[in-house]
Amino acid sequence: MNHQFCLILNFGGQYNQLIARRVRECGVYCEVKPYNKITIDEIKQLAPVGIIFTGGPNSVYGEKAPAVPKELFELGIPILGICYGSQLMAHVMGGKVSTCITSEYGKTETNYDKNSILFSSIKDMPEKAVSWMSHTDYISELPEGFKAIASTCNCPVAAMENNEKKLYAVQFHPEVNHTEYGMEMIDSFLKNVCGCTGDWTMGNYAETAIRDIRQKVGDGKVLLALSGGVDSSVLAALLSKAVGKQLTCIFVDHGFMRKNEGDEVEEAFKNWDINFIRVNAKDRFMEKLNGVSDPEAKRKIIGEEFIRVFLSEAKKIGKVDYFAQGTIYPDVIESGDDDEAAVIKSHHNVGGLPDYVDFKEIIEPLRMLFKDETRKLGQELELSETLVWRQPFPGPGLAIRIIGEITNEKLEILQDADWIFREEIAKAGLDRSIHQYFAVLTDMRSVGVMGDFRTYDYTLALRGVTTTDFMTADFARIPYEVLETCSRRIVNEVKSINRVVYDITTKPPATIEWE
Repeated sequence: MNHQFCLILNFGGQYNQLIARRVRECGVYCEVKPYNKITIDEIKQLAPVGIIFTGGPNSVYGEKAPAVPKELFELGIPILGICYGSQLMAHVMGGKVSTCITSEYGKTETNYDKNSILFSSIKDMPEKAVSWMSHTDYISELPEGFKAIASTCNCPVAAMENNEKKLYAVQFHPEVNHTEYGMEMIDSFLKNVCGCTGDWTMGNYAETAIRDIRQKVGDGKVLLALSGGVDSSVLAALLSKAVGKQLTCIFVDHGFMRKNEGDEVEEAFKNWDINFIRVNAKDRFMEKLNGVSDPEAKRKIIGEEFIRVFLSEAKKIGKVDYFAQGTIYPDVIESGDDDEAAVIKSHHNVGGLPDYVDFKEIIEPLRMLFKDETRKLGQELELSETLVWRQPFPGPGLAIRIIGEITNEKLEILQDADWIFREEIAKAGLDRSIHQYFAVLTDMRSVGVMGDFRTYDYTLALRGVTTTDFMTADFARIPYEVLETCSRRIVNEVKSINRVVYDITTKPPATIEWE
């Protein structure tokens, strides 16, 4: 079945794949392509119903500034430019872009022209609302045929349109949750401008993925890195439906799992009709991490050792053709998958295979999905609710939730504290509404008093966030009484902790994880 297709041209923005997430949420299939790796003829061949330009870190006047030919705007295809994409549209179409006297970053009150097609169909859309800005340049002069449809106190052209040519641009980021009515604006562009009907579903994605996997794998063998988390569990279900007994799932217990979690994962998969292997490799990983404090170094070491463990196991089970990983979009974005994008933090499951790995290639069927989409796919595949709603957990595990050097003592402290936090969140009935919650053992010690004695022990940080995409997030408003119970239990029941704090930072500017 053919579906309407939206093309997203990537200019190096950190939210590039988030735009894709929003488009798919509107029921429209899309793909992200680097601006410099697709030609006009190829775009014509793809015949997209619309094109969206992402943001990016450059200035349009920069020596190596990403650009597109004016011909692209003359194809008759509706275009929406976002942030850098809006400035590029203005520049190419004959407008002027200047440097802001006062840069805008974060939540910004924005004035909207409700007569614009981008805003007119949005129910209860006010004339003033908050948008998420992140720019140093701005459109100072409109191109011929365009009019401003939004403004801020520092940005006279926060949005513009040329209805005749179906060209639209917004300086702010509608894809970010912090922009009020942003999702509705994207939907309006797709539905009201591009004429999309929203006929693409996760069921379509599952069918396509299963067909593509079967075609690629043929009669080959597949080795899956199974962590028991949402991503790898959904991938296990997908691969099981696609290739069945050709799949071997290896669960590497690196020793940095949450309390009792290694045993829970093994129990969850013991009755599955798959080849399941558990490798207890804690000592191996701890040896490699001895004396290492830098978070990026920890991630890379764990990633390299992770691959080596699979090599060892692959030799035991015979020839393996494909190495499957539960890589999802946020992993790719934060690892700087594009030449233009910055590395936020590397992920051990991103970046290809080292030279010493002799699998044919990696297969990553979830690479285009965000966390909530992955859960929807799991439900589509009839995966158990327990696995679908399992708390997100980073590949390096608690190793990146222990600030500084990792020791067995610190690991035990964090496992016990994290277990209490998760237990109390579940007791309060908040385990579905808070999308991710966990404890972090900081490397900071502070003075306390317990039983009339002075203590000098660790500070534990609690983190809880609400999000739909894991690219942006707000801190969870956990009731004080729940936090109080957590703090009291942790200090009383866990050794070497005398202070508990709660992280109230959004993403951005912070990441969800601390390392």
